[in-house]
Amino acid sequence: MSYDLEQENKEILARYKDLISNTYRTLDEENNKLIRKAFDIALDAHKDQRRKSGEPYIYHPIAVAKIVATEIGLGATSIACALLHDVVEDSDYTYEDLKKIFGEKIANIVNGLTKISIMNHQNISVQSENYRKLLLTLSEDFRVILIKIADRLHNMRTLESMAPDKQKKIASETVYIYAPMAHRLGLYNIKSELEDLSLKYNNPEVYNEITEKLESAKENRERYIEEFKTEVSERLKEEGLNFTIKGRAKAISSIYRKILKQGVSFEEVFDNYAIRIIYKSDAKNEKFLAWKIYSIVTDVYHSNPSRMRDWITQPRSTGYESLHLTVLGPDRKWIEVQIRSERMNEIAEKGVAAHYKYKEGYKQSSDDRNFEKWVTEIREVLEQQQNLSTSELLDNIKLNLYSKEVFVFTPKGEIKILPTNATALDFAFSVHSDLGMKCLGAKINGKLVPISYVLQNGDQIDILSSQNQKPKSDWLEFVVTSKAKSKIKSFLNSQKNQLVEEGKEILQRKLRHAKINFNDEEINKLQKFFNLKTSQDLFLKFQSNELDVSSLRKYIESKNVFNNLLSRFRKSPTKNQHFEEPKEQNLDMIIFGKDEEKLNYSYAKCCTVIPGDKIFGFITISDGIKVHSDNCPNAINLRAQYDYRVIPAKWVNAESFKNRVKIEIEGLDRMGMINDITTVISGSMGMDMKSMSIESNNGIFTGNINLEVKNKGQLEETFKKLKSIDGVSIVRRLQS
Repeated sequence: MSYDLEQENKEILARYKDLISNTYRTLDEENNKLIRKAFDIALDAHKDQRRKSGEPYIYHPIAVAKIVATEIGLGATSIACALLHDVVEDSDYTYEDLKKIFGEKIANIVNGLTKISIMNHQNISVQSENYRKLLLTLSEDFRVILIKIADRLHNMRTLESMAPDKQKKIASETVYIYAPMAHRLGLYNIKSELEDLSLKYNNPEVYNEITEKLESAKENRERYIEEFKTEVSERLKEEGLNFTIKGRAKAISSIYRKILKQGVSFEEVFDNYAIRIIYKSDAKNEKFLAWKIYSIVTDVYHSNPSRMRDWITQPRSTGYESLHLTVLGPDRKWIEVQIRSERMNEIAEKGVAAHYKYKEGYKQSSDDRNFEKWVTEIREVLEQQQNLSTSELLDNIKLNLYSKEVFVFTPKGEIKILPTNATALDFAFSVHSDLGMKCLGAKINGKLVPISYVLQNGDQIDILSSQNQKPKSDWLEFVVTSKAKSKIKSFLNSQKNQLVEEGKEILQRKLRHAKINFNDEEINKLQKFFNLKTSQDLFLKFQSNELDVSSLRKYIESKNVFNNLLSRFRKSPTKNQHFEEPKEQNLDMIIFGKDEEKLNYSYAKCCTVIPGDKIFGFITISDGIKVHSDNCPNAINLRAQYDYRVIPAKWVNAESFKNRVKIEIEGLDRMGMINDITTVISGSMGMDMKSMSIESNNGIFTGNINLEVKNKGQLEETFKKLKSIDGVSIVRRLQS
C-alpha cells in the first residue's frame, strides 16, 4: 500500500499544533519545551509504525496526550508521558534511555504504562492478571491510571478497524474494569463514553436503536430546553446571577440500563436528558448561591422531593459536588436539573485530576485526602489478598468502585462515608482494623444493635469491643467494604495456613508423580475443575484427603480433552475469525471455528439460546463446549477474562450441511502448489471450497480443506486428480 508521506507529515504537525494550542495558555515555556521534546522522541520511535487502520502510529499518542490535557486536565508531566506511553514497548528506546533524557519521574510513569500494555497483549489464562497489575499501579504513581484510561478511550474511539472478535474482547474488558475505574475517579463523561462505546460493539442493535431515537427526538429536546432556559433565566437575572444553562441527552448506556431495570420502552424513560445550571461564584458564597438557584427553580416548577440529591453539603468521596433535583418542567414532563458552580463543574467534568494534579503546583484539599484514603484501602486489599483469584479480587475491589454512599457520625460527631448497605462492623473496621477485629456490637443513636446492623444516613455510632472477640467466618456474609473483607479473610487464613502448606506439599508430590508441572496456571485449572473458590480450598481438600489420586486422574483425563479443543481453536492474532451468519432458513445445527466444524456441545444455563440467535462457543475445562448467546449476561466477563477460550459459532441448516467433508493433503512444497490444488478443486471439478488452510515446514506442506460435495463419486474423482499433482503424496478424508 502506498502512502502520501508529505501529506501525512503535514497532518502530524497539524495534530501536534492542535495539542499544544491547549497547553501554551496554561503552561510556562519550560513545560512546553518538555512536551516538544517528548513529541520529538515519540515521533522518532514510531516513525515506521502504523495502526491497524493504516494511519501513522504517532496519531495515537498525540490523541491520548490531547485527552490527558483537555478532557482529564493534567499538566505537562502527564502530557509528556502520554506522548511517550508506547515508546518503550514499541521501539528500541529503553527505560534507561528515558531516565537519561527526561528524569526518573517520567521514566517510571512510562514504565508503569508499559507493564500494563505487555499484560494486555498476552492471550493466555494469566491475561486477566492485567487487571491486578492495573490496580497495583496505584502504589506507584496515580497518573499511570489516568493516562491508561485516556489510552483506552482513544482505542475505543478508533475500534472500527479491528476484527469483530477483537472488538468484542476489548469492549468487554473496557466495561468490565476501565469504566468502573473512570467512575471512581470522578471522570463521569469518560466513564459514560466508555460504556456507550462498549455497548456499540457488544450490542450494536440496541446501541443503534437508542441512538436513532435520541437523534429523532433532538428537535423536541432542544425546544424543551430553550423553553426551560427562557422561564428560569429571567428569574436568575433578576437576582444578578452570572450563569449558563446547558442541556444534554443522557448516556446511551444509562438509558439502556433504565430500560432493562424498569422494564419500559425508550419512550417511557422520563428523564433521558438533563439540564445543568453552572454559576460563577467566589468561595464564600458558593454554597449559598446553589441553594438560592434551587429555590428559584422550585418556585417556577414543582419538584419531586424523593429524587433530590444534595452533594454540596456532603460531597461524594470522589470530590463530586452538585445539587440534583427533578422537576415537572415545560409540557408537564419530568426533567433532572443539576446546579453547580464553575469550580464544582470542573471537578465533575475532570474528576480526581481536577483537584489532585499530582504535585504539579496545586494545593491538596480535603477531597484529596478522601481519595488518598480510598487508594490506601485498595493498596491494602491488593497486598493482603495475594492468594485470591483475579476475578474474586476484582469483585471485592468493584464493590467500592460503583457503590453509592451512606453518611454516618462517630461519637465525636465526625462524618464517615461508607458504601450503601455497610454494617456496624464495616464502620468499626473503617475506624481502625483492631477495633473491627474485636467488635462485639454497637450503639446506634444510643440503642444497642448487632454488628450486622445496616447503617442509615445520619446514624451516630459507638462501637463496643472485647479483647476476647475474634473474627468469625460468618462475618464475611454481611460486611461489604474491601477493607473489612480483606482483614477478616487475612485473620481466618492465618489460622489455616499450616494445613494449607501440608496440602500444598501433598499436591506437589502427586503432580510430580503424574509428570505435571506445579505452577499457578495448573493450580487455577485444578481449582476450576473441582469447582473451588481459592487455591487454599484446593490444598485443604488434598490435606483432608477429600481429593486423592483418583480425583487427580479424572482431572488429567479432562485436561487432555480440553487441551485438544483449545489447541484446535487457539486464536491467531493475524487472522480474522469472524464469519457471516448464513441466510438459510430452518437453522437447526451449530458449527464452530473458521473451519466450520461440527462438534459436540451443550447450552449454557446462564442464558437462553434459540436457533438463529447470534452465539459463540466457550471451551470449559471439564464440560466441553458450552454455547452462549451474544447477549448472555456473562458474555462480557467471559470475553474480558478468557477470550482465548471463546470460539466463533453459527447456526446452519443441517440438511444443506450434510454433504460437507474435510480432507487432508500432504506433500513436497513448491512454487505454485496451492494454485494447482485450487485449480483441480474449483476449476476442473467445479466444487465449492468452504475453507482452506496450508502450512509449510522444511519443504513439506500439510493442509486441511473443507469441501461441499454432491456425491461419493465426485469426491473419489477429486482425490484421483489431487494425487496426480506433482509433489502431492497423501490425500485422505478426515472424519469429524
